[in-house]
Amino acid sequence: MIDMRIKHLFFDRQTVVHAVDKAKRQALSRAGAFIRTTAKHSIRKRKGAAPPGRPPHSHTGLLKRFIFFGYDPSTESVVVGPARISRSTGAPHILEFGGGVVAKKPVLVPIGNTGRDRKGRSTARRLKRIPAGTRLRYEPRPFMGPALEKERPNLPKTWANSVRGG
Repeated sequence: MIDMRIKHLFFDRQTVVHAVDKAKRQALSRAGAFIRTTAKHSIRKRKGAAPPGRPPHSHTGLLKRFIFFGYDPSTESVVVGPARISRSTGAPHILEFGGGVVAKKPVLVPIGNTGRDRKGRSTARRLKRIPAGTRLRYEPRPFMGPALEKERPNLPKTWANSVRGG
């Protein structure tokens, strides 16, 4: 009599599902880490404001320190971006997309040539006082969108050979 054990020819479904879930978490987390690193490297420490359309300049390093990523198991996705630093301003969102904010206190804005001389002193000759309650408009200085676009070609590599048997 011939005894054939056909059940050994099939794979264990639960083991495969577990391996795919683990690989998905690791690949998405790795992709989030790459995007976060690229975004952090795009923000340079410089004096003054960055030109519109370029990543913002860092003056205190706060924005760079508060860029995080995290895997969301409920949606099986990764979220990458800055944490909200100040409740009142929404600064990271305004930096990325542009927009307006109402001045809470009077602001002094330089008029005319706003460059710096060799000693680092402002060359602005006059200052204009903007009263509290005035709506200030900011041009976008994106840093997360360009980081995603820069890393997009590398994202499939994070999935290569990611599912391992158990």
